[in-house]
Amino acid sequence: MSYIEDASKELFDYYPPLTKRDDFDKFWQYTISEARKTPLCPEKKLYNYPGSYVDVFDISFNGFDETRIHGWYIVPKFGRDDKMSCIIHYHGFCGNRGRPADFMQWAMLGVAVLSVDCRGQNGDTGDAAKYSHGNTQSVICKGVLNKEEYYFRAVYMDCLKAIDFACIQDEVDVNRIIVEGGSQGGALATAMAALDDRVYMALCDVPSNSNIEERIKGSHGSFSSVTDYLKVHSDKVDRVFETLSYFDTMNMADRIKCRVLASVGLKDNVCPAKCYFATYNRIKGEKDVKIYPFNGHEGGGAIHNEIKLRLVDDIRR
Repeated sequence: MSYIEDASKELFDYYPPLTKRDDFDKFWQYTISEARKTPLCPEKKLYNYPGSYVDVFDISFNGFDETRIHGWYIVPKFGRDDKMSCIIHYHGFCGNRGRPADFMQWAMLGVAVLSVDCRGQNGDTGDAAKYSHGNTQSVICKGVLNKEEYYFRAVYMDCLKAIDFACIQDEVDVNRIIVEGGSQGGALATAMAALDDRVYMALCDVPSNSNIEERIKGSHGSFSSVTDYLKVHSDKVDRVFETLSYFDTMNMADRIKCRVLASVGLKDNVCPAKCYFATYNRIKGEKDVKIYPFNGHEGGGAIHNEIKLRLVDDIRR
């Protein structure tokens, strides 16, 4: 047995009890139908990017509500006689859509890229949603007492509508939609793999939003804000846990049918590897996880990036 196999063997046996409520599937079916009621209203403006090998567009569309979600859409100019795969990138917590240069590695493979903001974080995208509960110190707590108001309900649907945007682009092969991201972005890619059967493959690095109750108990990462909230509102623990159960990817994992490549760092105290395995172990489709025993939340770095590039290049051919 190799060192990594020995260090991680207990992870593959980790099956904490699911927290899924009886109306879980009904809730998401209803939520998706509600999202469809808001017209996409997509816009693309050509951006003056240096270099003749790509077209870069500054884009926006309506999310779950009429919040305008901002992003970049990047299309390689070479190899455009055929439809191309599209990678949809979801960023980490308190990040943004990035800059076009961040995604040129994918474009150089002949793959289109769509990178979008999460509402109300550090991008150009605001948040038109109304929240009756929670605090204002972190978006993670917004609407935390009501599943229909909770922040990630809108974010998950914004991400689904990003897939809508990709699928109406003339050059995109709708059968080769890839979702990708790290930390919060890894959670969003996981959620889209569960909620949208148009996803062909999910690349999920050091993912968040899995085994959320354990994250709160351990004050790990962004969910430490919920820990702090419950210090003040200790009478609302059960109500908060019920709300968050609808957004916990371990409760969604059995819905994932697409191919999944994940990665974790065994020294990650932000999104502990063990918490993610509560999701990974329940995925029934084709899957693989790369384990980096001495890495933290930075994940596998350049080594894992090359693994992803090789995989995407293989399926693109």
